[in-house]
Amino acid sequence: MSRTITFRKIESKAAPGAVIMPRSENRPMEAGVASSTVRTFTDPDAYHAAIRHTHAEGIVTGRGQFRAELTLVRLNRVSLHRSEEALPRLTYSAVDPALFLVAFPVHRDQQLYLGGLEMAHGDIFAFRAGSEAYNRLAAGCRWGSIFLTHEDIAAAGEAIVARELTAPPATHRIKPPRAALNRLLNLHEAAGHLAKTAPDILVKPEVARAMDQAVVEAMVGCLASDDPVNDRHAYRHHARVMRRLEEVLRAGPERSLYMDDLCKAIGASYRTLHVCCREQLGMSPKRYLMLRRMHLAHRALSRGDPEKTSVTEIATDYGFWELGRFSVAYRSLFGESPSTTLRRLPDDPAPVEIAGASRQFAESA
Repeated sequence: MSRTITFRKIESKAAPGAVIMPRSENRPMEAGVASSTVRTFTDPDAYHAAIRHTHAEGIVTGRGQFRAELTLVRLNRVSLHRSEEALPRLTYSAVDPALFLVAFPVHRDQQLYLGGLEMAHGDIFAFRAGSEAYNRLAAGCRWGSIFLTHEDIAAAGEAIVARELTAPPATHRIKPPRAALNRLLNLHEAAGHLAKTAPDILVKPEVARAMDQAVVEAMVGCLASDDPVNDRHAYRHHARVMRRLEEVLRAGPERSLYMDDLCKAIGASYRTLHVCCREQLGMSPKRYLMLRRMHLAHRALSRGDPEKTSVTEIATDYGFWELGRFSVAYRSLFGESPSTTLRRLPDDPAPVEIAGASRQFAESA
């Protein structure tokens, strides 16, 4: 079972739930045209849709009010992303196969996993062309990325280190020399700072050209070290299992799935699937399926008409038959009762996080 992901140009109009800070540039990216935007999101779906050059879907796995700030900078050849997120989340992301991508944490003590591989401070992840994988991010995570075309990175490698640089056959970690890494991180931070404080300066042709050249040179310096970190031999097999899991889930996103049927459709034993999910999602496959259904129910309640539907109808549509346990688990995750979500008017603000120590989401839901 295969699927096709179509990459679309992100329009400048904000998706619902996004708050756009005034910027000098806020239009679709064009080759050679510098621009920058800084957006704050309270809706995770709108946030996923705004991350350029990827197709991403995901769920928030922690309790409270979602908030993320996304900074996008387009220079002559490179596009830079910087993000800071308040809550932990899981996402399945597919990268535009036409682009070369590297990603990295921008601060120490970050808990970030890409395809089950931990990304630590000092690491850079070089992605295979058209990479698809689950990503797991902890609360307070800050990450950065850089995109450019395969042709541009190959030409830059040829010019700077006398050899073409290409996307690896499998996504892997690289530990570049400290000086090269610090240079890249400092330039990435400087671009994000200018996008927030002086966007008019950032988009000046001479500034954009100089920063673009510096970022590409620093990126080549990191990649040319060619010191990939050895990962487990089973990684590629686990990645195939997880891609197959996502294909099956996408084929019936609103259908209740049972473990025996799921394992049969994926072509893997429950033990293998459990190991892969623990590695890449940080949880069991049963818990992940339940969380997905809980978020689907939350979305349906948020968009539902209380005059035409009920909590019971929506809950049972998504496979929650024990309504008391559903209500307890729902409140634990979203901070309010299902009926409150259903009754809220579309223009009402999202609920404020309830004070007090956050609890783990009910495992038994």
